[in-house]
Amino acid sequence: MSTFPTFPTDCTSLLCKHLTTEIFETLKDKKTANGFTLEDAIRSGVENPDSGIGVYAGDLESYSLFASLFDPIIESYHGFSASDSHQSDLDPSHLDAPNPDPEGAYILSTRIRVGRNVANLPLGPAISMEQRNQVEQDVSTALGTLTGALSGSYYPLEGMSETVSRELIEDHFLFKAGDRFLESAGLNHDWPEGRGIYHNDDKTFLVWINEEDQLRIISMQPGGDILEVFTRLTTAISEIERSVPFSYSKHLGYTTSCPTNLGTAMRASVHIKLPKLSADMEHFKTICDRHHLQIRGIHGEHSKSEGGIYDISNKRRLGVTEVQCVQDMVDGVVELIAEEKGLQSTSSNRQ
Repeated sequence: MSTFPTFPTDCTSLLCKHLTTEIFETLKDKKTANGFTLEDAIRSGVENPDSGIGVYAGDLESYSLFASLFDPIIESYHGFSASDSHQSDLDPSHLDAPNPDPEGAYILSTRIRVGRNVANLPLGPAISMEQRNQVEQDVSTALGTLTGALSGSYYPLEGMSETVSRELIEDHFLFKAGDRFLESAGLNHDWPEGRGIYHNDDKTFLVWINEEDQLRIISMQPGGDILEVFTRLTTAISEIERSVPFSYSKHLGYTTSCPTNLGTAMRASVHIKLPKLSADMEHFKTICDRHHLQIRGIHGEHSKSEGGIYDISNKRRLGVTEVQCVQDMVDGVVELIAEEKGLQSTSSNRQ
């Protein structure tokens, strides 16, 4: 790409906002050690002008080499400046999280996930087929050493039987080729080779290999025991990292191809039933904003609620620790449940 890209006038992505002609001319001929260019970084946002962000990194070096573009995008999204540093805290003993719903009246399920990529390798948009296959081999081997509650089985996507596929779909474990944004970013190359799914025997721990991130590590279970879910996750992360070192930067935390996941790369969420509170969406949003929480429908972003059930998760990822991310969610859920109880009580007294 030798000339400045043309965007539609209604483009609102952070790429459109921050890519100037001057930045483009300064960066267009630069290339990371892995051969990743500015054109590669912005391709998804150029081909999909309705993107929210519009840029992907091909390796850790992308964030420094193309800093004049990435830094303002990161600051716009995370409120995190180029001089800030990130700290990690994966110690469950630092989390104050008694079950906010021990009777199971409100929280249907809890799920906490992190993204991870392997140190000293390109990220998904720049990785070669051989490197991706090596990641699959190394990570699946590491997962095969897990014991106790984390012990389970690995299922490669390539050559997967119809029976296994059907079971994984029924469990909502199977991932498919990425959407058009990931396709444009180069994250679907050589699909499905080098990809697979691991889950433990209890189906409370799951790892996706070479989806958007090289590892998507997930801990989940019915109900609201958030501390148990977090503890399982952090134990698994520690065990995997004994064999597979993760890409980490003192400035940006855990390295991910999408800048939105930098830092903790964590999303801690509950499916929670709030029919009374959600009838007043403005008040619902006010409580969630106070605790840095995002509201989604039951089937994820841009979906609708069903039966007053919502997906509530942390917004903050970079510049806060993992414990802080989960604590945001815990504290917010406690207040949401108290509010829902109050509204139910008021409604009962009127009848």
